[in-house]
Amino acid sequence: MTKYDVIIIGSGLGGLLCAFILAKNGKKVLVVEKHKQPGGCLQTFNRSGVKFDTGMHYIGSMDPGQIMHRFFNYFDLLDNVKLRKLDPDGYDVISLQGKKHRFAMGFENFIDALSSSFPEEHENIKKYIGKIRNIASESPLYNLREVEQNVFLNIESVKSGINEFIDSITSNITLRNVLAGNLPLYAGLSNITPLYIHALINNFYIQSAYRIQGGSDSIARSLVNSIENFGGKLMVGAEVVKIHCDYDKAVSVELDNGEILEGESFISNIHPQATIDKLDTHLIRRATRQRISELKNTISNFTVYIKFKPNTEKYLNYNYFNYESNDVWSCENYTDSDWPRNYLYMHQCPPENNNQEFAGSAVLIGYMHYRDVAKWADTTVGRRGADYNEFKEMKARNMLDSLEKSFPGIGQRIESYTCSTPLTYRDYTATKEGSMYGIVRDKNLPSQTIVSQRTRVPNLFLTGQNINSHGILGVTIGAIITCSEYLGINQIIKDIKNK
Repeated sequence: MTKYDVIIIGSGLGGLLCAFILAKNGKKVLVVEKHKQPGGCLQTFNRSGVKFDTGMHYIGSMDPGQIMHRFFNYFDLLDNVKLRKLDPDGYDVISLQGKKHRFAMGFENFIDALSSSFPEEHENIKKYIGKIRNIASESPLYNLREVEQNVFLNIESVKSGINEFIDSITSNITLRNVLAGNLPLYAGLSNITPLYIHALINNFYIQSAYRIQGGSDSIARSLVNSIENFGGKLMVGAEVVKIHCDYDKAVSVELDNGEILEGESFISNIHPQATIDKLDTHLIRRATRQRISELKNTISNFTVYIKFKPNTEKYLNYNYFNYESNDVWSCENYTDSDWPRNYLYMHQCPPENNNQEFAGSAVLIGYMHYRDVAKWADTTVGRRGADYNEFKEMKARNMLDSLEKSFPGIGQRIESYTCSTPLTYRDYTATKEGSMYGIVRDKNLPSQTIVSQRTRVPNLFLTGQNINSHGILGVTIGAIITCSEYLGINQIIKDIKNK
């Protein structure tokens, strides 16, 4: 029986990045994925001849020399992933009750663009930018600075809330809401979500913002090829059902077909609770299990995947965040009668060989609680029944009707659409209740809700969106933190800087 140095459970971005780093450094690595397609939120699917992204829709800080560009260089992605830059003068548009405000690339450009909507708030907008830049600059790993320990966050920004900070910047209610207007990127909650999440995400995109041409699965494919070239292996269509331990450590994983795979150490890229559920060992105390089970998860979503009639819909080189009210923080508190209170609308970037003037497809995303679909929780994909299909159609029409208000006549340009619910997201990404971004980070409970990469099992580590932050940048930093348990944090940083 082959014994691996590291067995990684789940081929989401965090798992693939860990596999790349460790295989590149000589470890015998195996990645085990329950689905046939690797990538987690990098997965794509095809409908009516169109490829749709399921999770990753745009990337920040990809200009040469910026942090994500340096990561892409280290992970050998620059030649294999094609990007298209969003509109520098308005990569995100925040619409509050029909009035539009632009987020522009470049810090000075951002200040000037937003000041055109709020001329009397120019100095306050400068103050806002100065603060988020300071938070980002003080985080060593986000700037590839060597550290004595795995310190990666400004402590003040962990214990401060987003809305508290924004409220301290300005008394203008509309500007407060605009500054928080891209909160669907992190499912922010008033008086709960820590400031660092908002600051790092906004700093990330303000520097530069790009869409992926041809689908985010190109990232997964490139990483898999590199891992295999380094001697690592990927096993798809194989679900880990148990992690077996002896008296003091993990020793093997058991697959759904009964096969046992032995390893010296293990990394789980799936949700911490799902990981704990696969462990039957005295090393995980009952109190730990209880604490993990009680952690709240971010809201899920309902997504409409749209195919346009050929050459009818002009390509929008920006992302559109729409709010029906002037209170962006209230979107999770919807009722059946006023859903959706918000949506994010994005055109998918046409492949290089397609007509770049027109969009072929788009995604339309709105918040949705798991409870809305809980009655079908015990069903499986494709077998949820007629009432579930009716539910999806009704919600899709609600979303499209809301979109029509901002883009009159768009319904006439839609050829077809399909949709997904929290159940879809749950089943394809293995996130609890279809959560978009995993565990809710709570400024009031930082020690409980910022999950360590280490577990009570000394040779079992965690990675993915739950241990640092979500999104491509947060997960990349998380993978580096996890792999530092094997290689040391500063060795990895040196390798990235010297590539």
